[in-house]
Amino acid sequence: MITKNGKDDLMRVQYLSHAVVLIEGKEINAVIDPFISGNPNCPIKVDDLKNITHIFITHGHGDHLGDTVEIAKKWGATVICNFEIGNYLARYDLNIHTMHIGGTYNFGFGKVKMTPALHGSGITDGEEIIDGGNPCGFVIEIENKKIYHAGDTGLTLDMQLLESEDIDLAFIPIGGNYTMDIEDAAKAVGFIKPKVVVPMHYNTFPVIKADPTVFAGKVKEAKVKILSFGESIEL
Repeated sequence: MITKNGKDDLMRVQYLSHAVVLIEGKEINAVIDPFISGNPNCPIKVDDLKNITHIFITHGHGDHLGDTVEIAKKWGATVICNFEIGNYLARYDLNIHTMHIGGTYNFGFGKVKMTPALHGSGITDGEEIIDGGNPCGFVIEIENKKIYHAGDTGLTLDMQLLESEDIDLAFIPIGGNYTMDIEDAAKAVGFIKPKVVVPMHYNTFPVIKADPTVFAGKVKEAKVKILSFGESIEL
């Protein structure tokens, strides 16, 4: 976690590729969708993560559930996810806080709202596919700043409701095929109107190849920050 001295008063948000985001604040050191092992673009290894307090899971697919169990066991982190994923993870004796779409909860570090996403959430466990409940996104309020992580989703008019949240920083998928493509992602930004938007979920696999500079050229309602894999932004 960030110590309180000078510039370190700022919250640091690091994009680790795909949908993996690390949030470092005074009272939180969280990772969202920790697909680290097996991720060809992730610049760190699981062992590089330190003092993780919370893990946010948007849905049950392997490239988002990722290394959750290993990280949570190592640091005693609280996993924040939907009920069905929480029910699955309970077999590993983890600290789990379950929520569902539209639900809001005040944690010690701030407030979290679980938002809708249009996607799947099945958990692959050997030869079995386990029900992973509804996919989601998160609005995470920390130190009077709001971060929106859309998760894997298609474009939906429900995103218009997020404008009133006054989002400071949004992570939006642009890769297409499994999620919004560049065109729809730009429309989503028009609905949400965050102060800053970071494109995510692209170029991990050939099927989601996309050019973030094209996305940036289409967005008019927010500042676009294209983060290199491993690059951070401060709030």
